[in-house]
Amino acid sequence: MTASVRPDLSLNLRIRGMKPSATVAINERADKLIADGRRIYKLGLGQSPFPVPEPVVEELRRNAERKAYLPVKGLPELRRTIAARYAGKFGIPYTEEDVLIGPGSKELMFLLQLAFYGDLVIPTPAWVSYAPQARIIGRRVQMISTERSARWNLSAAQLETLCAFDPTRPRVVILNYPANPTGYTYSADELRAIAEVARKYRVILLSDEIYGRLHHEGAHESIVPSYPEGTIYSGGLSKWCGAGGWRLGIFVFPPSLRPLADMMAAVASETYTSTSAPIQYAAIAAYRDSPEIEDYVRRCRRVLKSLGRRLAARLRRAGADLADPEGGFYLFPDFTPLKEALAAKGVQTSVELCERLLQDTGVAVLPGADFGRPPEEMTVRLSYVNFDGRAALEAAAADLSDAQLEEVCAPTLEAVELLASWIEAR
Repeated sequence: MTASVRPDLSLNLRIRGMKPSATVAINERADKLIADGRRIYKLGLGQSPFPVPEPVVEELRRNAERKAYLPVKGLPELRRTIAARYAGKFGIPYTEEDVLIGPGSKELMFLLQLAFYGDLVIPTPAWVSYAPQARIIGRRVQMISTERSARWNLSAAQLETLCAFDPTRPRVVILNYPANPTGYTYSADELRAIAEVARKYRVILLSDEIYGRLHHEGAHESIVPSYPEGTIYSGGLSKWCGAGGWRLGIFVFPPSLRPLADMMAAVASETYTSTSAPIQYAAIAAYRDSPEIEDYVRRCRRVLKSLGRRLAARLRRAGADLADPEGGFYLFPDFTPLKEALAAKGVQTSVELCERLLQDTGVAVLPGADFGRPPEEMTVRLSYVNFDGRAALEAAAADLSDAQLEEVCAPTLEAVELLASWIEAR
């Protein structure tokens, strides 16, 4: 009998040793612990708790039979709807040819880096998948470390310093705001200053505004009008519309970058072919302004604003350095001021901190190290979404009282109380 011989398996050197996305991994680990009987509070994966708005769900029902392949760039009617929406918001004459629909903005970001030859510039802390995508493709990644005192925002001066070192080097700079992982955003003045530097060095900006409609005051500012010729707008249904699993993302390109959009579409034609047809038809209802959609978004904001401020205040009392979040559903507390006390617990890094929190309290959060921060910096990302979103929306017809918040968001409040109490214990 011939002995079994294992084939010589050679993995791509760019991905050898690559771990699964940190946000996906913590969610799967939490699910396994729950299946094993543990009480786990899932504050790791950033998945909206709110139901998809009923008008959008109804359009999905109505179009469930759609089964034909759609154009690679996306359903023309959807692209026209999106072009009209952002032409009105930004004062730029977009057409459907400037819009690209994909199976999630994450996929579109990957295609952008594949089609554009240049460096990827990422201010940190940053979403966990930007840099790994660049490494898969083989692009050079340049990290710019931001400061807590600047609310973790990239400054125009930092971008100027980077670009001046090699002025003609092609670059894509990612701006994400309101930000994952911090919950903070940029002021109009900050965006204008960054736009001036970007124009000076002719860099492309990828403006990831996936959380823009969840600005807690409904006052989101975009950099697009300040640098229209060089900014790609990125959005989708996953965060503000509660439809992460539907996988629909959008890019809106300035007319000057249409060749880039066309090249991305060409690559898409050889990979995913087109985005789900029923989802695209349903998305038309999401991108058309209507009283139902606007009321839905207002209620989401009320819940996230009230809960975010309540949680931030509790974490500050425990010794964390952070301000109230301004948008989205993340907190990024910095426990570095408590480093000596944490060292007495045997905790030296943010990874160790999160591991101890999971083991001792059942609270699943992610370390700042996963978001590009130094391991010894005691930063942690909390995604405060493990509550009944449908019940919360019903309660948010008007401003939420403390009693209502405690009722509909009890699991999240309990989780942060456990975390804060563990930090406070000496």
